[in-house]
Amino acid sequence: MSFYNDHCLPHLIHCACGQKIIQQQRAKVVPIATGRVLEVGMGSAQNIPFYDPDKIEFVWGLEPSSAMRKKARKNLATAPFEVRLLDLPGEEIPLDDNSVDTVLLTYTLCTIPDWRVALQQMRRVLKPGGKLLFCEHGKAPDVMVRKWQDRINPLWKKIAGGCNLNRPIPDCIEAGGFSLQSLDSGYLPGPKFAAFNYRGIARPG
Repeated sequence: MSFYNDHCLPHLIHCACGQKIIQQQRAKVVPIATGRVLEVGMGSAQNIPFYDPDKIEFVWGLEPSSAMRKKARKNLATAPFEVRLLDLPGEEIPLDDNSVDTVLLTYTLCTIPDWRVALQQMRRVLKPGGKLLFCEHGKAPDVMVRKWQDRINPLWKKIAGGCNLNRPIPDCIEAGGFSLQSLDSGYLPGPKFAAFNYRGIARPG
C-alpha cells in the first residue's frame, strides 16, 4: 500500500478535489478567511487562488502527508502571501492558544481519524472572536442514500486515504466545541453517496 499511498493516492485526491464543482464550492468559502489563517489538511494547496490576499496576514498550512506537500509546491509558489507549512496531523496542532483568526476546513474533516480531538485543537488555537470556515461532504439526509454510504464506506476508506462518506459534519463540529453560525447543504452533481455537501461558518462555543 505504500506505493499506492505515496504515488497514486495524491494524484487521485488532487484530481478529485480539483473538479470544477468542488472549486466552485471553495470559491464560496475561502475568500471569507481573514488575518492569521490555519488551513487544516492543505493537501495540494488548491485553496491558494481563492484567498483574498488583502485580508490575509499569512497562512499556516497543516498537511501530514509528505506526498501531498510535494504535490502542493506548484500552487504554493503562486501564493501572494506567506505560507508556513506544518507537517503534523490535525490532532497535533503545534500552535499557541488563541493565535489564529480563521480556521479553514475544505474536504478534510471526512479524513481525520480522531475528528473530535482535532476540532478541540482547532478551538484551542482559535481566538475567541475567530471563525471556523468549512466546506465538506458527508452524511446525506435521505435514508436510502445513507444506507449506500454505510455499505460502501469500509471499502471507500481503504482506497480514498481514510475518507469517510457518512460523517455527520454539523454534529461533529458542534461536538468539537463550536456553535454553527451559518449552514448551507445540498447535493452536488455526481454520485449521491459521495455528493452531499455542507458549507458554513462556526464560532467557538
